[in-house]
Amino acid sequence: MKTGQSVFLVGPMGVGKTTIGRQLAKLLGYRFIDSDREIEARSGASIPWIFDVEGEAGFRQREQAMIDELTQYDAIVLGTGGGAVIQELNRQFLKQRGIVVYLKADIDELLKRTAHDKNRPLLQTDKPRAILMQLLQQREPWYEEVADILFDTQRKNAKASAVALFKILQAFDKT
Repeated sequence: MKTGQSVFLVGPMGVGKTTIGRQLAKLLGYRFIDSDREIEARSGASIPWIFDVEGEAGFRQREQAMIDELTQYDAIVLGTGGGAVIQELNRQFLKQRGIVVYLKADIDELLKRTAHDKNRPLLQTDKPRAILMQLLQQREPWYEEVADILFDTQRKNAKASAVALFKILQAFDKT
């Protein structure tokens, strides 16, 4: 991995992009940025509120502008929203501007991790398993398309995952 080369984490909600990302950033000596939290901070509104008022299309516009900006920074670990890969421009920004890591876990693990999180508008339903399965089926080809590295977070804590991923990144050369 080149000095200062940014790392972008993609994957479904609940896979650990934020928790692993924070740990990984510390190990790399980088700054961690969560694109969803950055959207909230700059807009002064929560993601659920943006979805309610502007719809998913409005949120995706905000997300695309944020991904464009953040992927231009050096020496960051960026945790993207689960749907960031939906838009082709986002996929191009991610692929061209850093090392992309697709964090994976199975549906049961994702459900366990997101069960009590009210900040996930797409899962505020009585059938979260069906929604997660549908989202994963739709988005997985895009996660795989942009990924330089696939990393399984299943049954691993954030620290152990970050250390293992750090070792992989040290040996990784994206030229």
